[in-house]
Amino acid sequence: MKYLTFILALYTFALHGQKADTIRMPGESRGQILRISLEKDKNYGHPVLVFWLTKPDGTYLQTLFISQTIGKGIYPHGQVKAGKWLPGEHRHPSTLPFWAHNRGIKANDGTFLPTPDNPIPDAYTGATPLNNFVLYVKADSLLREKVILFFEINQPFDFNEYWHNTRYPDSQPYKNSGQPSVVYAVMIDMANPEPEYFLNPVGHGDPQGLTGKLFTDLSSLTTALKMVKKIKVEVLSPGN
Repeated sequence: MKYLTFILALYTFALHGQKADTIRMPGESRGQILRISLEKDKNYGHPVLVFWLTKPDGTYLQTLFISQTIGKGIYPHGQVKAGKWLPGEHRHPSTLPFWAHNRGIKANDGTFLPTPDNPIPDAYTGATPLNNFVLYVKADSLLREKVILFFEINQPFDFNEYWHNTRYPDSQPYKNSGQPSVVYAVMIDMANPEPEYFLNPVGHGDPQGLTGKLFTDLSSLTTALKMVKKIKVEVLSPGN
């Protein structure tokens, strides 16, 4: 019986005691701090993700955190030289299209992606966490109104029966993605915040990255909905 109890304890720890990385983004503004806790699900591998704020009507306010590959436009395997993969510029408009079009800054190539010449500042970019994580980010200014916290996530080459690799045979951006990005959201009252909020899936992005439309039918997604188990956010005072 003691042995069985020990095994059950180990199993419980394996399920609920996973390591959580703590990430604190630099920032010298006087805005509120948001503590975002993400618990990954079984299909969270090496995704690309972004958190950002908008007004209730969807008007873009600011990016809080974005994976550095898309935030800088440089990928570890962006080019091949002498038979070796090297870092280099790459364009993936289907990765986080809802965020990209909402941000609304058009690059010379017609996409809405950051470039090495016009990247997202270091204060908002970082490596994609591979474990559960607690992320501390800061609003650029003290917010006294309701805002929407959005989260968008995409995992490359994540195909399923509906989003198969020949669905858009002439679209390379789609072939790099498969199932489209999943978008989560929650409305936050920054003047009178609740103790905690939880983000829920509200739709998916354009599978080819051509528009900033939010598609609210998630019935065709499978493994894409199993990347994230829970996202909790807490509003802290600027001094915390």
